[in-house]
Amino acid sequence: MREVSFIKQNKEKWLSFEKAVFNNDFKDPDELASQYIHLINDLAYAQTYYPKSKVIIYLNQLAAKAFQKIYKTKREDTNRIVGFWKTEVPLICYQYRKFIYIAFIIFFVFTSIGVISAANDGEFVRSILGNNYVNMSLENIEKGDPVAVYKSGSNWGSFIGITINNLRVGIIAFVLGVFLGIGTIYIMFKNCIMLGSFQYFFYEKGVFWESVRGIWIHGSMEIFAIVIEAAAGLILGASILFPATHSRYTSFKIGAKTGIKILISTFPFTLSAGFLEGFITRYSNIMPHWLSVGIILITLSIISYYYLIYPYKIQKEITQNPHLNLSNI
Repeated sequence: MREVSFIKQNKEKWLSFEKAVFNNDFKDPDELASQYIHLINDLAYAQTYYPKSKVIIYLNQLAAKAFQKIYKTKREDTNRIVGFWKTEVPLICYQYRKFIYIAFIIFFVFTSIGVISAANDGEFVRSILGNNYVNMSLENIEKGDPVAVYKSGSNWGSFIGITINNLRVGIIAFVLGVFLGIGTIYIMFKNCIMLGSFQYFFYEKGVFWESVRGIWIHGSMEIFAIVIEAAAGLILGASILFPATHSRYTSFKIGAKTGIKILISTFPFTLSAGFLEGFITRYSNIMPHWLSVGIILITLSIISYYYLIYPYKIQKEITQNPHLNLSNI
């Protein structure tokens, strides 16, 4: 069958199914599951005979959304919370993966601007970080402990204060996405410029490695989580700018709901980063190099796997096994 005929034959069925999924128009969960299986069969057919067709992208996204709907209509049990992080969020991350990639591109570009600016303007770091912070850091470097600032305060006090601040930054980055994503980009710009100039400052003073061993013990999860939260803000902004086949209000509701789920998924990582900063980072200068590097690599690997690799694994399982028992994924 030619691709045009395939699309023409199934177009009405897909559009009807899409409308029912997005508008919660299925009264019978079994009917939704049955239609989902038909959709997966169409997707498999398209992948076989039209591997370069854009219809595959459309059916893939529709299938992911339908799966989320089926999953939610199942009777809730004690595994519902686990299922949120194990299945629902990874599927959302796969569906909106382009926004995550864009958020990382923005992160690297803005951080590079901070580095370049600090390298070419001797006063730039002070204008960004403030004279008091720079002077304090210079004193700590002279004392042989560049990251001594992380040893101030009690363990629990640091943990609670830092975690609250990081949660606040993430929530603001998401919420400001309502301004067509511009607010989110501003938050990214502000924080990335600070990060880039901050790291260059330590490089310029010859203590870059010491700063990395200290800062990135907690920074791997902390910064990564902020990037994911920014992606959620971009999704919110895009839902207003590009409503596609939905009304702008409906698209906004979908974007807000999706973004909030991604935002919530970052909270355990933000809490973990706060714990590491409050209880572990303060000992970075006395712990073996292999231990500090190991913590950095392990934390970075965990959060990278969850948001960048695991979503592909879940999507592949669903695509290849449409009859899979959803509660056991």
